Amino acid sequence: MIIVQVKEGENIERALKKFKRKFEKTGIVKELRSRQAFQKPSVTNRKKMMKAVYVQKLRAQEE
Repeated sequence: MIIVQVKEGENIERALKKFKRKFEKTGIVKELRSRQAFQKPSVTNRKKMMKAVYVQKLRAQEE
């Protein structure tokens, strides 16, 4: 359960922003989206490999 400490007189929008930030850090939304449809392990591994190649190309271009 996410608990957000709200100071007295604090704006409600600021408290909502804190809540959203904490919620994003927990990774709940990402987990739910990944569980919506089953993905074969081979597909998962292929996507990880493609992402690693992409990141490596970007880093090579920076240098």
